[in-house]
Amino acid sequence: MIKSDQRPLYLQVIDKIKEDIENGIYETGERLPSEFQLSKQLGISRATLREALRMLEDESVIIRRHGVGTFINTKPLFSSGIEELFSVTDMIKRGNKVPGTNYISSTIESATEDDIRRFNDEELTDMIVIDRVRTADEEPVVYCLDKIPKQHLPDYVSHQQQSIFDQLEKSGTTITYAMTQIEPIGYHERISEILQCEPETALLVLKQMHFNELDKPVLYSINYFRADKFKFHVMRKRVY
Repeated sequence: MIKSDQRPLYLQVIDKIKEDIENGIYETGERLPSEFQLSKQLGISRATLREALRMLEDESVIIRRHGVGTFINTKPLFSSGIEELFSVTDMIKRGNKVPGTNYISSTIESATEDDIRRFNDEELTDMIVIDRVRTADEEPVVYCLDKIPKQHLPDYVSHQQQSIFDQLEKSGTTITYAMTQIEPIGYHERISEILQCEPETALLVLKQMHFNELDKPVLYSINYFRADKFKFHVMRKRVY
């Protein structure tokens, strides 16, 4: 039963469900009781329960499958501050998992007009285009599309099990910062299948242009992260 205190009842329900998850009463992937059963167990109205469940869904604590039920969501395996610039390899290692790579393709292509504009280089000719899936303990977790002017990786070796950041550094190019655009999307017909996602699993798309110490763009990446595996946060400071 929910204990009475000064806070709104739906907040108490949220804490109760989170507490039950932490105590192992509900396991990851387990289906919650029906709204009727759960509201009866907690001694609350179904309207109060629905508000609590809505907020828990916003926090990705639970996931609702239409026509099936409400389930305890998988906890993200990897968490990173969005203001911190790590390679995917380093992020996976920080999550105490073994990083791996499944290559889809690795080609040298002629620079497009978009590439010339994006890298602000009228003399740009050849691009290294790498299409791959990053794994954690052999489980697919990130789909990556990387584009690099060939001049920055003249000795690039396809299918090398090494971070592109590290390969660039060995070639004399150090990435110092990136400009990032974040976009959440739902099911992607091709990429969700590649990452072995359930239909309700969302993706977080990070489009990033990476710059060297001379403020020159050197690497453009589009990374599709499984939202049930990765969590990004940011520290915001009040400006006076």
